[in-house]
Order: sequence, then structure tokens, then C-alpha cells
Amino acid sequence: MLVLAVSVGVLGTVYASQYLGGLEPCNLCLYQRPPWWIAGGLCAVAAFAPLNVTARHGLCLIAALSILAGAGIAIYHTGVEQHWWQGPTTCGGGAIPSSLADMQRMMSTPIVPCDKPAWTLLGISMAGYNAMFSLFFGGFVAMQGVQGMRGGDTR
Repeated sequence: MLVLAVSVGVLGTVYASQYLGGLEPCNLCLYQRPPWWIAGGLCAVAAFAPLNVTARHGLCLIAALSILAGAGIAIYHTGVEQHWWQGPTTCGGGAIPSSLADMQRMMSTPIVPCDKPAWTLLGISMAGYNAMFSLFFGGFVAMQGVQGMRGGDTR
């Protein structure tokens, strides 16, 4: 239930910052969302489906891997923002349209660069906070899952 609640909180925060706060996400920002959807979905199944304890902890471990994969994406994005390495071409409008419809879509969509954070707090971007939090929380969830698989939790 904790992972489900945290997933809802993280996703609620990023969607609120986008739709209420007006912060347009770049492509790398968008790639950081699915791991939280996956983790939350897996933990919803673990919490509400009639599964045995081993299956619940297995889903917890897969959710942890999803969160840690999201941490990897966030670390990569943070590196792009800090100019430690170059980001993908899809993050700066470098793509070449292949049709007239593609060109019209590209012209009507604002280009949000991945190397310029839309928001920072204490010099750390949302991607940076996501990287730190996802590493910590993903590790915590993984430890809980392993402990449960070893029989440390009989709930």
C-alpha cells in the first residue's frame, strides 16, 4: 500500500506541476513517469488481488526494479541538464519531419529542451529530486521485497 500511495503522490505532483503549474515536460521528463505507473499498478494488484505472500513480495520486487529503472532515467536526465553528456535528439527539436502532417504537428507543439530545467529548488531540478528519491525508495522497496521472500514477513 505504501508503494501505491507514493506512486500516486509522485504522479500527482508531476501532473499538478504540468497542468496547474504550467511546467511543460520535456521528453525525458515524460519517460520518468511510466516506472511510477508500473510500480503503482503492480502494488495495487499485490494489495487487492487474492495472491499468496510469495506472489505479493514478487510483485513488490518487480515494482522496486521499475522504480530503480526510473531512477536510471532520472540520473541520465540530470546529467543532460548538467551538460555532463548530450541528450537524445528528440529533446531539442532536432528531428526531421517525414510528412506534411508531421511538420504541422511539430510546428504547433512547443519544443521543451531536456537540458534546461523548468524548475529548481536549491539548485536541484525535478529530475535530480526524482533520481535521489527513486534510488532511495526503490532500494527500500527492494529490501522489503527480499526480506519478505526470505520469510521475514508473513502477512
